[in-house]
Amino acid sequence: RIFRNQTKRETAVLNYDDPLIRQMEKDIQSRILYFSTNTEVPVGAFLRGKELILRIHGRDTCICRTDELKLFGKHNIQNCLAAFLIAYAVGAPLAVIRKVLKEFSGVEHRIEFVRTIQGVPYYNDSKGTNTDASIKALEAFSGHVILIAGGHDKMTPLDTFMQMAAKKVDILILVGEAGDRFEQEARKAGVKNIYRAGFDMEKAVRMARNMATAPQVILLSPACSSYDMYDNFEQRGDDFKRIVWSL
Repeated sequence: RIFRNQTKRETAVLNYDDPLIRQMEKDIQSRILYFSTNTEVPVGAFLRGKELILRIHGRDTCICRTDELKLFGKHNIQNCLAAFLIAYAVGAPLAVIRKVLKEFSGVEHRIEFVRTIQGVPYYNDSKGTNTDASIKALEAFSGHVILIAGGHDKMTPLDTFMQMAAKKVDILILVGEAGDRFEQEARKAGVKNIYRAGFDMEKAVRMARNMATAPQVILLSPACSSYDMYDNFEQRGDDFKRIVWSL
């Protein structure tokens, strides 16, 4: 509705990689800027190797490189492309866009780096309250993840999430009321090393710490809401960080 009510003086920013969104172009009267992490777009922004490229009027400009970003993961590259297109469309100078992209370190509870202990980094992704979000978090790492998951079970299908866990996760530590179903589905998907910490986040973190060695990473990404143990995901993430800082 918003796109359809735009005028030719306005701008729509569309995800070129989503075929349903790309189909919207036929109903849009405004200027369209695309973003993509998979291919070069006719006009907009895209990922070329490790470079974030702005393509306007047939001219390509490298805004920055992925290794200059403090964010990581393919979904965050998409976020960066979309954000800098919006900023560019409303007149932000490229120098400012480049500076912010390089300095922005993300927000709390979304694959938030906490600290490194004995070569093992800890990440708080308490905002991962559903399987789709936690899949994105796992995709951000090359592997060797010790994953703390579970909580209030939303009873959503777990097949895709556990298939991703089988590829990326060395050790799965389960907390909260979702433990039984998560363990059953994890074993079915081929996840090997599964441990249970009951309703005790501190026990889960300490188990992870005792088993972890570099290059493993410890990630809290529950794929569940928090209501069995906490008032909200922020409280859960804060508790995880408190425990990590106490180690």
